[in-house]
Amino acid sequence: MHFTSEQHLDDAVLEREFTLGEIPGILWTPASASAPAPLILLSPPPLGLRKTYPRLVARARHAGADGFATATIELPGSGDRPRWPAAEQARADLRRAIEAGEPVSDEIIDALILPLVDKSVPEWQAALDALLSLPEIGGPVGYSGGVISIGTRLAVVEPRISAAVLFAGSFVPRAMFEEARQVTIPLHVLLQWDDEGNDRQAALDLFDAFGSKEKTLHANMGGHTGVPQSAGDEAGRFLARHLK
Repeated sequence: MHFTSEQHLDDAVLEREFTLGEIPGILWTPASASAPAPLILLSPPPLGLRKTYPRLVARARHAGADGFATATIELPGSGDRPRWPAAEQARADLRRAIEAGEPVSDEIIDALILPLVDKSVPEWQAALDALLSLPEIGGPVGYSGGVISIGTRLAVVEPRISAAVLFAGSFVPRAMFEEARQVTIPLHVLLQWDDEGNDRQAALDLFDAFGSKEKTLHANMGGHTGVPQSAGDEAGRFLARHLK
């Protein structure tokens, strides 16, 4: 991990950009922390860190006020990372189906999501290795964000993650339902009821499939970007209960 810049935000949070090989990322830590801080992994949507920075830094500041470190990394094929032709083709096929008013096929969903999960989950694990080696970060570790299939896979394969907030705002391949049954950590799932880009029934079915004994579905009216502040606050309280 190589830090490339740093700045103190006005609410006593230190922001540092880093690279991990070819992967850009950002780490936020409470500037006044006297002991290693627990960590929350903030998974961005596949739109690029520059576009989603305002949302990510707002969540990082909120978490920093509660004593958490937070970190994010750029997803494969997004932002400044090299183009990924297969992913771009899958997104083009998705747009064509939606514009034509056709159902989004399982083949399109699989091509769009499964390679992204396969590539990004090991990258998240490598980032976690590097982050936990820093003296200012301890544990436990939580996860927060979407694509929901990435969070599902990480919850299965990464034992260092103790709890997860998952955003139900992306298509779900059928193969992920079997993986969901293997998830046992506490979950808090956010669902926007009128999300135009999400299959609501698939999101509900995925929630039902999760094997966790503690799981909460927090549904709100509104579109994809309309998550109310109260829902974000409740997700923060969920992580605080399990990580402190």
